[in-house]
Amino acid sequence: MAKIVAITACPTGIAHTFMAQEALLQAGKKNNVEVRVETQGASGSEDTLTAAEIALADAVIIAADKKVELDRFVGKRLLQTSVSAAIKEPETLLAQALDAPVYGDATQAYMDDIAAQKAAKNQGTPAVYRHLMNGVSSMLPLVIAGGIYIALSTAIDINGKASLAVAFDNIGGGSAFKLFVPILAAFIAQSIGDRAAFASGLVGGWIGTQGLMYNAGPNASAGYLGGIIAGFLAGYVTVGIRKWIRVPRTFEGIKTVLITPVLSVGIVGLLMIYVLGHPIAALMSAISNGLTHIGASGSIGLGLLLGLMMAFDMGGPFNKVAYFFAVGLLGTHTVESEMIMAAVMGAGMVPPLAMALSTFIAKHKYTQEERDAGKAAIILGACFITEGAIPFATKDPLRVIPSIMVGSAVTGALAMLFRVTNPAPHGGVFVFPLIGHWYLFILAILIGVVVAGLLVTTLKRPIAQAA
Repeated sequence: MAKIVAITACPTGIAHTFMAQEALLQAGKKNNVEVRVETQGASGSEDTLTAAEIALADAVIIAADKKVELDRFVGKRLLQTSVSAAIKEPETLLAQALDAPVYGDATQAYMDDIAAQKAAKNQGTPAVYRHLMNGVSSMLPLVIAGGIYIALSTAIDINGKASLAVAFDNIGGGSAFKLFVPILAAFIAQSIGDRAAFASGLVGGWIGTQGLMYNAGPNASAGYLGGIIAGFLAGYVTVGIRKWIRVPRTFEGIKTVLITPVLSVGIVGLLMIYVLGHPIAALMSAISNGLTHIGASGSIGLGLLLGLMMAFDMGGPFNKVAYFFAVGLLGTHTVESEMIMAAVMGAGMVPPLAMALSTFIAKHKYTQEERDAGKAAIILGACFITEGAIPFATKDPLRVIPSIMVGSAVTGALAMLFRVTNPAPHGGVFVFPLIGHWYLFILAILIGVVVAGLLVTTLKRPIAQAA
């Protein structure tokens, strides 16, 4: 019996990670392959692979949308791919892994990074997206915790003068929200250039968010866009410095801890201050001002677009762009930014709830396994975990994905039309008490769920006729 070990890891570490784990385990049972999976989720690594298990394995699968350390797999056949690939085609991955090239053998040790990037490009997540998601996964706890404390501050005292309200605002807006962009930049940089790039990413992100750019106004901020650019800049500048500056082997330690970080911090810092920071801040200001003056018809269109994006790939790149567009604007503390956050959260809750509804009203169109997944989807949808719809979309994408996109678009548009506000970037039903016009928010979600649920139920065929 072949033995395969695997690691699954997605940016948020909530849903994709464990869906991929389950898919690989089930595929192993079906194909008489012994599979052990380590998950690197939101709470850290679980079911960690032992050295003995790795040594006995015939191959390794890394199904991850963020950076995973590969040092312990040197000398093993290794396949790098995405989490979604593990969910959609686990049996194919098992076969491919057994024929994958050996990672980091004696003749290729110096090419490890290049080999990993090629594998990601050819078989899984593009390297740029993987670097971005490494930053996103690291900043997400700050975004969620900070946003909820800002919302609690407002709920306690809308004028923000009470002592506890001020304390919560300092925790959320004064600390967590000021740190999340630098952390985003730092971990993007680290994903590209390893630990030596962390400092320059952190400094570049901080300069952008604090308005430290040359000739910038008092409230200028490059925001999350500046953080992303600073992170990639820091990572590739560090890689370039390592490549271009050669020192005797005895000085490699000094190069790593002194020469490389000092040069990369200086280069990135100066570029952010004198070249990049100001135009990025101007762009962010223009976006914010444009949203402030957007009309009713425009806001409905924006809500519709964000809803489509949230449902299109359920946690993938389009979903993440829409979500972090909303989160990035939330720091401006405007009514319009909170309306956008409400539209995004509501739209993201629709897909799993709609699929749960469909499994209840059309049981003859779903297997027992899918009906069980529908029950779990209620909890996932209520918690704003859009990935709860993935098992259904994977099995029947042409009917499921268009249906949930329509429902999410309806909810996004209605949330904007109703001028629902949401100061918290995550939480689902747990932050409903903090939402402005919460009853209209629930109405918008229910309408979207019914529209998507009825549409997918109409399009789906009974199990015996499914094709």
